[in-house]
Amino acid sequence: MLKQSHAISEELIEWRRDFHMHPEVGFELHRTSKIVAEELEKMGYRVRRNVGKTGVVAEIGEGGKVIAIRADMDALPILEMNDTEYVSQNKGAMHACGHDSHTAMALGAALLLSKEKLPGRVRFLFQPCEETVDEEGKSGAQRMSEEGAMEGVDWVIAQHVDPATPVGAIRINAGMIYGGVDSWSAVIRGKGGHGAYPDKTIDPFFLLAHVIIALNGIVSRKLNPFDPAVVSIGSVNGGFAENVIPEEVRVTGTLRFTSEETHQQIHTEMKRAFEVVKALGGTYELNFQIGGPPMLNDQFVSEMIETTGKDLLGENNVGEIEKSLGAEDFGEFMKHAPGAMFNLGTQKKGHEAYLLHHPKFDIDERALPIGTAMLAETAKRFLNQ
Repeated sequence: MLKQSHAISEELIEWRRDFHMHPEVGFELHRTSKIVAEELEKMGYRVRRNVGKTGVVAEIGEGGKVIAIRADMDALPILEMNDTEYVSQNKGAMHACGHDSHTAMALGAALLLSKEKLPGRVRFLFQPCEETVDEEGKSGAQRMSEEGAMEGVDWVIAQHVDPATPVGAIRINAGMIYGGVDSWSAVIRGKGGHGAYPDKTIDPFFLLAHVIIALNGIVSRKLNPFDPAVVSIGSVNGGFAENVIPEEVRVTGTLRFTSEETHQQIHTEMKRAFEVVKALGGTYELNFQIGGPPMLNDQFVSEMIETTGKDLLGENNVGEIEKSLGAEDFGEFMKHAPGAMFNLGTQKKGHEAYLLHHPKFDIDERALPIGTAMLAETAKRFLNQ
């Protein structure tokens, strides 16, 4: 399979560079999903378009077990700072997380598997909006799952490029890989007035200062120290003149967790933290936007990927993923079937390793056939076991 993948390297690079030059953000993946659907139809797949708004579901094979392969397609609202022949042509949008590569490699795996006689079915999930959510707070994985993308699936796998790991290596292990995530927002209201007469006001910044201290004490003083979690403030907005104390302050942030028990405890402790506002004479509104669950790789699926990696790439090129509280909505698909995600080494040799979401992020394209082979060979092994 690795030999076959290298034979289609030029197509993989062409797909990847085309997607990189024309990045689309969120659910607005009209060009990308159209190209993906057309390519899959040419390969002989049964294709459903507009699943989860702009997602594509494609299946090949008959009867038997079903393995799903997920590839996210969306870009980020980032101005690219690279100087390459395939630099983004959509100013202010950039594939800074490697989803262009994920899409290209999944198409490559689809091409290779279309030529195989499979004792079961392979289903490809080309997903929009992994990086953000829609107006109802739902990501692409949630939308696609709601529309039946995972019905009848026995296992689901995915990969993610890793600019800190050398080309030719993968990282995989069972258990927690990424944390769960919620967003939160709050409005703290006091009583506005002249900056020279603070005693005539209820200063919302003063109220916020106490809330910040309380929020920063949640992880260090309220949670079990063996349950990793984060409560972070991302923005504070309030005021409009240097000598005016405003009526209100708006604050937003994110929280991360590794278990549902910790998730609920953070919500409880955050509400308590904001209660100090009332004690000091103000009022508040606190809202949570529920995100994705922690991503927990299934033991059996992880072992299958690990064995495939060792056989294709050599035992020394398979290691463990460095755990992170970064978010990844692939966990939504794993609510419906056991699954696992592995990291694919894409480090550019001799270049500074710009990490994910950096405006100079790029990959070593020699990794494309490796990721393609890993997806195709793993899928085959699941159906042949």
